[in-house]
Amino acid sequence: MRYLPLTDVDRQQMLAVIGAKHIDDLFVDVPKHALLKDLVPLPKAQGEIEVHRHMQRLAEKNTPAGRTAFFLGAGAYRHHVPASVDHLIQRSEFLTAYTPYQPEIAQGTLQALYEFQSQVAQLLDMEVANASMYDGSTACAEAAMMAARVTKRKKIIFSGGVHPHYTDTARTACEALGLEVVALPAAIDDEAAVTKHLDADVAGVIVQSPNVFGTITDLSKIGEAARGAGALMIASFTEAVAFGAIEPAGSYGADIVCGEGQSIGNALNFGGPYVGLFAVKEKYIRQMPGRVAGETLDADGKRGFVLTLSTREQHIRREKATSNICTNSGLCQLAWTIHMTLLGEKGLRQLATLNHEKAIALADALGKVPGVEVLTKRFFNEIAIRVPGNAWKIVDALAERGVIAGVAMQRLNLHAGMDNVLITCATEMNTDEDIAMYADALKKVIA
Repeated sequence: MRYLPLTDVDRQQMLAVIGAKHIDDLFVDVPKHALLKDLVPLPKAQGEIEVHRHMQRLAEKNTPAGRTAFFLGAGAYRHHVPASVDHLIQRSEFLTAYTPYQPEIAQGTLQALYEFQSQVAQLLDMEVANASMYDGSTACAEAAMMAARVTKRKKIIFSGGVHPHYTDTARTACEALGLEVVALPAAIDDEAAVTKHLDADVAGVIVQSPNVFGTITDLSKIGEAARGAGALMIASFTEAVAFGAIEPAGSYGADIVCGEGQSIGNALNFGGPYVGLFAVKEKYIRQMPGRVAGETLDADGKRGFVLTLSTREQHIRREKATSNICTNSGLCQLAWTIHMTLLGEKGLRQLATLNHEKAIALADALGKVPGVEVLTKRFFNEIAIRVPGNAWKIVDALAERGVIAGVAMQRLNLHAGMDNVLITCATEMNTDEDIAMYADALKKVIA
């Protein structure tokens, strides 16, 4: 059969090899009350055409970002991805490429990783970048654990402006290692609060700019305070396009910079897969998780590429590995590299400018709606607004009017005490008509 290639004879032969008479013998350790007595209640088998029709009907229940006025941000952003990006990454040599364990037959993959690292380091103004990670949240968790290794301390401070999902992900990883995680209360402008919590036990302080509310934070004072306390400053981010317009964290002396690269080259994809960016000062390179591709010369003096550092459990003794991360989101990383190459520095700055202009227009339009207050004062393409009423319910009401308005802070952090705060975002994909439609619908919903 097409999907069940083993015959009854095949199964009997396999059972005989392991000394089992019947397939039920494989489940003798499962308590009887936990075993199903009947078949799983799923529809009976259907033909390929019927299944396709069913899946199509399910898909039509979704509302794709391109079908409506879309203002979602909060860690995942709708940007234009050139058709050439998808065309190139679907070439078979890229689409099916695996871990480059053998450099002599993986030069293309290794060069792509090397170019990616170079672009990330330049974008973030850092000395060294790795060959990418799962996504922004797990990169943040790895940064927290790395700070503990470097400083030999046990406490991690999270600013109130860090995306709550990043904090939660890091807490899960850190507490498993016995590290203490201190998450400060949500703060739209979080600069002053962070430095007050630094002490001799802190391994690292994690901040975000632009933060989850869209606020661009001056990281220089936080960096100075962290260095004075012997802690590392870890700068996180969710919107990589922002660094086409604002100073990256590396220019403020950050020890580790980590975040999400989805907004360059990668579509929303219903939440993933994405690509984590991670860069450090060179003196910490041997504590950096993931792997590093490097440039070298072969025996004939020709340029070549190799994995120079692979501090992963797959490559060395597990107890010596700095990380258990087992992939580097290679295809998403390649999409990021291709898009960044197509943009170049000039194109990235133009893209960032478009985003900021759209955000200004959005802030102006929403700020004129009676009862609405724009809370974010220094922003790139994302802002927080205060609405008269429950923000979550207002988002649902706007969705019924064809406007995907943003993310209620309550949905990100149930305990923030910000039930009336809505995080919304505008990118180059939003038209003036979209913004006018949003403002008009919001006015009607809260009237």
